[in-house]
This record gives sequence, structure tokens and C-alpha cells, in this order.
Amino acid sequence: MLAMTLSRIAQVVGGQVVGDPDVVVDAPAYIDSRQAVPGGLFVAIVGEHVDGHDYADGAHAVLGSRATAAPTVVVRDPVVALGKLAAHVIRRLDATVFAVTGSQGKTGTKDYLARMLAPAGSTVATTSNNNNELGVPLTVLRAHPETRFLVLEMGARRIGHIKYLCEIAPPHIAAVTNVGTAHIGEFGSRDSIAFAKGEIVAALPEDGTAVLNGGDPLVAAMASRTRARVLTFGPDDADVSERGAEVDDLGRVSFEIGYADEWHPVHLRQSGLHQAQNALAAATMALAAGVPLADIASALTATTTTSPMRMEMHERADGLIVVNDAYNANPASTKAALESLSVIGRRRHRRTIAVLGEMRELGRESFQGHAEVGRAAGRLGIEVVVVIGEAAAGVVEGLEKVIAWTGDALVAEDRDEAIGWLLENVLPEDVVLVKASHGVELWEVADALLDPDAWRAEHPVEPGEAESEVEGDGSTP
Repeated sequence: MLAMTLSRIAQVVGGQVVGDPDVVVDAPAYIDSRQAVPGGLFVAIVGEHVDGHDYADGAHAVLGSRATAAPTVVVRDPVVALGKLAAHVIRRLDATVFAVTGSQGKTGTKDYLARMLAPAGSTVATTSNNNNELGVPLTVLRAHPETRFLVLEMGARRIGHIKYLCEIAPPHIAAVTNVGTAHIGEFGSRDSIAFAKGEIVAALPEDGTAVLNGGDPLVAAMASRTRARVLTFGPDDADVSERGAEVDDLGRVSFEIGYADEWHPVHLRQSGLHQAQNALAAATMALAAGVPLADIASALTATTTTSPMRMEMHERADGLIVVNDAYNANPASTKAALESLSVIGRRRHRRTIAVLGEMRELGRESFQGHAEVGRAAGRLGIEVVVVIGEAAAGVVEGLEKVIAWTGDALVAEDRDEAIGWLLENVLPEDVVLVKASHGVELWEVADALLDPDAWRAEHPVEPGEAESEVEGDGSTP
């Protein structure tokens, strides 16, 4: 955060100071009082269940809609004021702003890009799922005078949302990874999703760069919505492409990356066939900023960690492999994860188990989307599919449509029931994928598999209580 007095913050956001106006804020803003930082600005928001003002005691300074015990800038709407403050700060920064959106892959792209840019200068990037009207300004306010690169992930829940985010943080380089069916329940169609995602390139200045997935027709068509230079990635005729892709026994992709007849080898350390597209998108953004292709290839190969719970692979002491991809899910990303699971199973000669929960925000397409995932699991030959919750029941119907599939489909009412069955039936020679939308909290399944003793200690079986049973087809894998 650039150092500012409360009186100056009030002037920027159109608020009034209650308390000492000379208090200086010189640390990031935050919305969770448990993550308070010395010198930071606590943004007090009235939510559906919690009023942030009730947790302002002890804060260095507050931005809220009413006075608190701490020095407070009082405004009508703290969320709007937070955006105004971030827009003011970004105008004072001498930093290149990158923005990335897409139905899938934006977080992976953001992670790779931040890794590529870091050697060239101080880089601030989106963390966790901070890609909305709160997360984008909070990310901006983590910047400091030395920040050279600001990498922002932008999500959209409605038309006009990304346009608003780009008004807070106008990008110099912006990318669209793809247009899928994530959030189709809110938008109604892929065309509407494409229109919303395209707002990110429409916001670019004439001297900016739009980075577009040349393999997605809805994304490629966005070139007509910008005055900026356009660079494409993906297919053979794109500006940035890959060749000679190979996959190892943990589902990690190696390939050569090419641009302007220059080629360099890349060996990704993250599991998932889809990671290659994320890497290409990030590489194209970095090229637009002037990073040499050789440096980009080296950075991609050196990247060992990305955002948590995104194809996060763990190996238990006895050999069980658990792939925790439980941060979020939609039909396209789930099918990509299932493909990786299948590869790992074949290469490592392991039984494959997919633990799948609800994919939310699909609206009227929900049952169809879950059935689509089930069909994919069947065609890939996933040997055991554990479905959690009635909302994901379409997965089972999709599996049953695949005549050649000979695996087992199991249905659990909730996480605990699924965990109970898994702990009794999973073998050290298995590989387990865990995936669902964020709100389903399926990472608890992955945690339980990795530390069964801890889970059992918290969920003791009462005397005489039957073991958890999961509805299946009568066979035990």
C-alpha cells in the first residue's frame, strides 16, 4: 500500500474521518480481521451473516459505513470506496498491469505469469480467489512504490462486471483463456459469457496487447473488440504454440514452446494436460511485456508450486497418490482432471478413483453438465467413481450411458459418508482425484485420505454404530 493519511483516503473516496485524520496507512487493506496487518486498513463490510464493524476493535484504521472504535473513514458503500481507493493507487504506480480471465485456466495462467515476471522486477499477483470487486482492489492495494508488475485475475458473474474491474485497474496486457460453461446458470449462454469475458480486451488502450486463445472461436472473435495489438496462442498457426508434447507417469507435460521461429524446451512440474494451455497463455502475456522466450521457458520449467488445491499432488507414506483439485470445478475443468487421472493410472499401473461433488452455477445445464462428466469418466475407464450429494447425481446417469464401462459407481450422501467408505476401501496402490466446486469443500476428503488417523480422531465411531455405507451396485472394488 502506498502510504496515505486517513484524511487523504477520505478525500479520494468521498468519505468523512471519525477519529485521528493524521493516522497513516502504509500496509495492505484486508477484510478478515483475523488477517490484520500492522499499519493496514480494515475494510468493514456488512455481510449476510457477519457485520465487519463488530470486529474492528484493535484495527489500525478502518474503512466502513459507520464509525468504529478505531480511526475510521466513513462512506456510504465500503466496497465502492475500496475500488475508488485502488483506482487512485494504481494511477500513482509505475507498473505494468496484466489482467487475465476465462472460464477455465485463469488461475494457472496467472500463477505461471507471476513466476515469469518475478526475475524482471517486483511482482504482485492475485492470491486465492480474489478476482472480484473485493479481490481486485485488495490485490492492487498490496502494491508498493517498487512494484513493477501487477498481475490480476478477473472473474465475471454478470455482464459489465469485468468492465467495472478494468475501470479500477486498467490493464496494459489482457488475456482470455477460453469460453466454457462455468457460470452459465447466471449468463444463460456461452455467447453471453463471451461478451462478458471480452470486456477485458475492450478495455485495453491502443498501445496495449490482447492475448487470445486462437483455438477457441468465441475467444478469437474478440480481436474485433479491441484497438490493441493481438497475439494468439494455442494451435499450430497461432503466434505462440507448442510441439512435440509428451506426458510422464504423473501427468506432467513436456513440449517445445515456439514464437517467431524460435523454440525452447519446457518441462512442466504440475500435473494436468491442460497446464500446457495455461503455460502458453502466460508465455504470450510475458512475451508482450518483452520477456525473452528463453527466459520464459526456463521459468515455466522452474515453477514448482501454484495456487493450492489445483491439481495438487500428494503421496501418502504408504504410496497412495491423492490429487487435490477441489478448489473449483466445471464440466471442462473436471474432464481435464479426469484425463490426467487416467494418464497417471495407466502409466503407474494404479487403480483410478474419482471423488466428484457438485459443480455449481450451471443453472438449467446442471444435470446435463454432471452427466457429461460421468460420460467422460466412463469413456476414460475410471475404475471407481464416488459421487457426493444429490446435486451431482447426473454423474451416475452419464456413467451408465457408457456401455463399455465396467467400473463401480458409488453414491454418498455427504463428505463424511464418502470419507468413511474411502478409508475402508482405498489401497496404497490407488490414485484418487478429488474435485468439486469450492463451496462443496471437498478438500476435506483429500485431507482425510492423507491423514486418516486425524480424521478418525475427530469422527469416532460410537459403540454399536454401523460402518458408513455407500450406495453402489453391490460390488466392492
